[in-house]
Formats: sequence, structure tokens, C-alpha cells
Amino acid sequence: MRLKNVPGAREAVDASPLVLKNAEDLKGRWSSQVFGNSHPVHLEIGMGKGRFLTALALRNPDVNYVGIEKYTSVLYRAVQRREEAELSNLFYLNEDAEKLESFFGPGEVGRIYLNFSDPWPKDRHHKRRLTSREFLQRYVRVLAPGGAVEFKTDNRNLFAFSLEEAEASGWTVADITWDLRKSPMYEGNIMTEYEEKFSLLGEKIMKMILLPPAGAEVL
Repeated sequence: MRLKNVPGAREAVDASPLVLKNAEDLKGRWSSQVFGNSHPVHLEIGMGKGRFLTALALRNPDVNYVGIEKYTSVLYRAVQRREEAELSNLFYLNEDAEKLESFFGPGEVGRIYLNFSDPWPKDRHHKRRLTSREFLQRYVRVLAPGGAVEFKTDNRNLFAFSLEEAEASGWTVADITWDLRKSPMYEGNIMTEYEEKFSLLGEKIMKMILLPPAGAEVL
């Protein structure tokens, strides 16, 4: 749900202590330096206005959360939401996920959430999809042993593409549903803004949980 030209968004995001700068300097030290503990670090990539991640952080105070969002107009809304919640286990990056390995070290991330990612419907843009094999390889390099990727979408074509990319890249589909509301996977589900909108319209929501290849080499 992209907001455009929100007055003051860029300035507010740049000034906010919740949006971390110089993330390259934090690589390998997120739990100790940013959060001051030894809890696992979980990411949401393309987190939009932050409804999902804020609720997750409130539910799990023993997990450190980082939201990555490159659009300042929506990140601004997430920052406002985080300020109201008064959380200590949630921070943000105003960055592009292509640079993920610059910010997180090998094995530093316990789980990655991808919710209603941009489908990039044109074939020539397939490498930009957050579930493409190019991005899956990036995830392999930062995920900890036992880590996973959780992906939700309303886009059937993107879901099918993601399944094909995961299987071709050696990932294991730990769980999958083509209709989340009718699945046991719905228990404990946290809706994003998009999910609520599409659910009210009667659209089916799909979800898969992916495990990286066993013994995958971390470079």
C-alpha cells in the first residue's frame, strides 16, 4: 500500500532515531549493539506501514525485529506507529533489500517475513521479485541454522512463481496453503493492511514457509 508525496516524510524518516543509519557498521552486531541483548533477529522486508511487524514485536518481546522499507512515505507511517507502541525490540532500515548482505552477517537472521511483496509482473523484472532465486540466495547467506522465510500474498501467479523458484533453488517447503483462512496455518495470523483489504473482498490469501537448503554454503 504505497503512499506518495507525504509532506515531511523524508525529513521525519531521516531525523528519526528509530530508522538506523550506517547499517553496514552494524553487520554482525545487531543483537548486542542495537538491542543490547542476545535475542534472535527477525526481518520483514518491504514492511510498508508496519502493522504486521509492530504487532509481532508486541507479541514477542524476546525477539529483535528489523523492518526494511525503501519508500519513505510508508516508512514514515511505520515510525509513527512504533512511537505510539513504545517498543524497544523494533527498529527500521530505509534501504533496498538488494543490499541485505551488506547489513547482516552470515547466520545473523533467524527468520525473514515477506508480506504482499511487489509482484513485478513483467517477465524482464523477475529478478526484482523478493522470492526470486537471486533473493533466495541472499537469504541463504544471512539466515541462521534452523532459519526460515515466511511468504504471504494474494497474487496467485507470484505464489506459483515463488514455489517454482524455491524448489529449483533447493529450498524445502515446510508448509503451504493456497487459502490461508481455511488452513491450520491461519492460527495466530497477523494481518497486514493489504491482507485485511483483500480478505474483506473475499480474496484468497496464500502462504508458504520455506527452509533453506541443508548444508547450504554461506559465503
